[in-house]
Amino acid sequence: MSKFDEMILVVNREQLFNNEAYAFNGFLSQNDDLFNKITASFKDFEVKRRGDMEEDESFKQLVSYTIVESDDEILVYKRLTGGGESRLHGLNSIGVGGHMNDVESENDIKEKMFENAARELEEEIAMSKSDLKDFELIGLINDDNNDVGRVHIGLVFKVEVDKEKVYSNEEDTLELIWSKEDKLTDLGDYESWSELIIRDLYER
Repeated sequence: MSKFDEMILVVNREQLFNNEAYAFNGFLSQNDDLFNKITASFKDFEVKRRGDMEEDESFKQLVSYTIVESDDEILVYKRLTGGGESRLHGLNSIGVGGHMNDVESENDIKEKMFENAARELEEEIAMSKSDLKDFELIGLINDDNNDVGRVHIGLVFKVEVDKEKVYSNEEDTLELIWSKEDKLTDLGDYESWSELIIRDLYER
């Protein structure tokens, strides 16, 4: 099946951002009142064909974006040319994730989100559910300043793992690097979501 035929979770933008009253750019913490207002709309998700959504700015595609930590280091990965999203090739990322699908065995949208985030961790860096510690949703990331960002919203998770167990399941698409928090910006160019998270979450 083509990636464009994948059926993914989306939320109508007008509903998500309350006709732009809740719109934001950057990282939005779970401790912000706006976080709860925006995530309340997730329960009204729709399931749409990914190919139809990639250029439809009336919907936001829900994307898991998990920051992986081990002790005091953060996992950074570079998207290589074998990856699926050509617009992000060559850029670093601190978020492991991808599009979300409906999990019919789960009725609660929160459980669907965590199942999707966990699946991506297993697919990309070989982390099973039993390997994940302190797995939590810590905020949202949005960037309407570029073509990719305008049709996606990131659900930012954080998880603690044993880095000795981490390896790339997709060596042709991902190069893995561990970095201290204060050295993240030394590694080169990041995709926009990672730039915003580093700016808003780590450069305090």
